Amino acid sequence: MRRDTRRTGVFTRRALLMMGGQAAVLGALGARLYQLQVVDGGRYATLAEENRISARMIAPPRGRILDRYGTVVAGSRMNWRALLIAEQATDVQATLDGFSRIVPLSEHERARIDRDLHRHRRFIPVMVREFLTWDDMAAIEVNAPDLPGIMVDVGSTRMYPFGDKLAHVVGYVAPPSEADVADDPVLSLPGIRVGRAGVEKYHDVALRGRAGAVQLEVNAVGRVIRELDRQEGVQGEDVGLTIDAGLQESVVDRLGNESASAVVLDCRNGEVMAMATNPSFDPSLFNSGVSQQQWVEWTRDRRTPLINKATVGLYAPGSTFKMAVALAGLEAKAITPGDHINCPGYLDIGDTRFHCWRKGGHGTLDLKGGLKNSCDVYFYEVARRTGIDKIAAMSRRLGLGVELEIDLPGQRAGLVPTREWRMSKGHPWNIGDTIVSGIGQGYIQVTPLQLATYAARLASGRAIQPHLTRKLGGVPQPGTQPEDWPPLAVAERSLHVVREGMWAVVNEPGGTAPLAKLPDPRWQLAGKTGSAQVRRVSRELRESGKFDSEKLPWEYRPHALFVAYAPYDAPRYALAVVVEHGNAGAAAAAPLARDIMNEVMTRDPASRTEPPVSQVAEVKK
Repeated sequence: MRRDTRRTGVFTRRALLMMGGQAAVLGALGARLYQLQVVDGGRYATLAEENRISARMIAPPRGRILDRYGTVVAGSRMNWRALLIAEQATDVQATLDGFSRIVPLSEHERARIDRDLHRHRRFIPVMVREFLTWDDMAAIEVNAPDLPGIMVDVGSTRMYPFGDKLAHVVGYVAPPSEADVADDPVLSLPGIRVGRAGVEKYHDVALRGRAGAVQLEVNAVGRVIRELDRQEGVQGEDVGLTIDAGLQESVVDRLGNESASAVVLDCRNGEVMAMATNPSFDPSLFNSGVSQQQWVEWTRDRRTPLINKATVGLYAPGSTFKMAVALAGLEAKAITPGDHINCPGYLDIGDTRFHCWRKGGHGTLDLKGGLKNSCDVYFYEVARRTGIDKIAAMSRRLGLGVELEIDLPGQRAGLVPTREWRMSKGHPWNIGDTIVSGIGQGYIQVTPLQLATYAARLASGRAIQPHLTRKLGGVPQPGTQPEDWPPLAVAERSLHVVREGMWAVVNEPGGTAPLAKLPDPRWQLAGKTGSAQVRRVSRELRESGKFDSEKLPWEYRPHALFVAYAPYDAPRYALAVVVEHGNAGAAAAAPLARDIMNEVMTRDPASRTEPPVSQVAEVKK
C-alpha cells in the first residue's frame, strides 16, 4: 500500500510538471501568436501586400519646345521597339537569328543583348532594337509565329522637325549617365532622356515633367500577374521661344556653305529672332546613338559643326569695334564729333608703324568720316587719347567682353582687356596695345551674340539683354517691353553721331558697305564692316605691295564681320554676321547681312502673332 502511494505521488508530481511545461509552452505560443496577430498584425499585412504588389514609376512625356508662333521645334513621336522575353522563347539564339534575317543586328547589338539577358531574369523583357520603321514593325508582326519571345512595344522618342536648322539653339537629348541617375532616380526609368545642349539642357528640369506610377500584382519570384492601377506621368512644361522658325530657316539657307554665324535681335527688348550657326548637325542622332564614323567626320571638320559659334565662337571684332572706341572717346571728352584727324596711311609710335587699311590714307576726317571710311589711323589716335581702361568700360556697357544673360548653357564671355588684366598676366600694358585695340584687334575677343547685342544697344540706347524664352509652361516671361531694360547711361548726342556714321557706311557715296543697302527704299539700314586678322602681317610684306589675303590658305584669311540695325529712323531689328576666314567684311559679310535684314523686315516677326501664310503651308506639308 505504502509503495503504491509513493508511486502515485511521483506520477502526480511528474504529471503536474509536464502539464506546467505544456502550459508554459502553450502560453508562450499564445503570446507570440497574440504579438503576431494582434499587436503586429497590421504591419505584417502591409508587408504581405507589398510583396504582392509592385509599385513602379512611369517615365513622363517630355515637354515640347515651340517657336514664337507655337510651331513645334522639338516634340515627341511614337517609337516602335522590339523586345525579347527569354522564357517565352524555345531557343533564344535561334529567335535572334530569325529576327536578324528580318531586321539585321550588328555584332555589337548581339553582344549587348546577350549581356542584358544574363543580367535579368528570363521573364523580364530585353530591348532588341529601337526606332523600328513601320515596314520593320509590320515584317516582325507577320513573322511573329516564327519569332517566339519577340514582342513589339511602343514608347516615345524625341523629334526635331527643323533638323539641323535649329540644332544649336534647341540642342538635343541623350540617355542619362550614371552620374545623372545617382542624382535623380527617376532618370533610371526606361526611355527617359535628359537635355545635353541648347534649350533642351537649359530648361531640362521643366521639360522632364513628373513621373507616373503603376501598381502590378506579382508572384513570389516577381513575375507580373496583372496590372492593378495606373497613374500616367505629368508631361513636362512647354517652352515657348522667341525664335521665328521660318526666319531661322531662311537665315541658315542664306549662309549657304560658309562657315559662319548670324544673330538677329529685336533691338527694343532683346528677343532673339534667329540664331544661326553653319555648318550644323542632326540633333536626332544623339537620341538614337552617334556612330563612330559620324564622330570622326564631325571632329575632323575644321568648320566645327558641333560648336554654337554664336555663343561660343570668339573673334576679334575688327572695325566693328570702332563705335565703342568712338563712344568711349566722346564720353571721356577725349574727342568731339568735329575734331579732325589726318590720315596719311599710317601712324608712327616710337619705332613702330601702324598702318591704315587704305594705302595712301584717307586725308583729314571727322568722327562721322572716320566711321564712314573705317579709317584705322583715325581710331588709332582716338584710342591713344582715350586710353584702354575707358574703352574697356564703354565696351562692357555695350555688351562686349561680358557674359550676357542669354538662356543657353555654355556661352563664353570673351575679353576686352584692361591694364589690370595685362598686369595680372605678368606683363605691362604698353601704348602699342592701346593702338591696336582701337581697331578691334590685339587681345580683344567677342562672340557674334555680343556683337548683335552691341548693335541693338547702339540702336535703342537701352541695356537690353538677349533672351530666347518667351513663355514657360504657358506663362509669359519678363523682358518683353522696352521699359523692362534700363538706359545705357550714354549721352544721346554721342549715340546720335555714332548712328549717323553707321548710316553713312551703307548709304552715303564712299561708305565701305554699299553692298549692304536694302533694296526697298522704305527701309534704311545702318551698319559697320569689319575684317579681323588671324595672323600678323609683317611691315615688310605689307609695304612690298605683294600681300594678298585672298591667296592665303583658308585658315589664315581674316574673318569677315558686319553689324547693323534697321530701320535707321525707327530701329527695330539688330543683327551681326561673322563669316569665318571670309576675308573682307564689305564683300563677304555685308551682302549676307543685307539679305538677312531684308527677310527680317519683310516678315517683321516682332509685329506678328501668327507666322506668314507661306510658313504655315510649309509646316503642314
